Amino acid sequence: MSNNFHRSNGEPTLYINQNKDMFLIILLYVDDLIFMGSNDVAIEKFKEEMKEFEMSDLGLLRYFLRIEVQ
Repeated sequence: MSNNFHRSNGEPTLYINQNKDMFLIILLYVDDLIFMGSNDVAIEKFKEEMKEFEMSDLGLLRYFLRIEVQ
């Protein structure tokens, strides 16, 4: 929340950071963090901020809850 993210009213695990130049959407699910952004700069900035936490970057999302993502 301190990085200008707003929690969705309809989905409490969905956070959105949006301004006129870019957007970043984060979805938390148990021990997974799924995110997407409007451009590579937004995504790389978010990844850099998350380095303080121990986690693995698994790359592009392929499957989520047994659903294939393209």
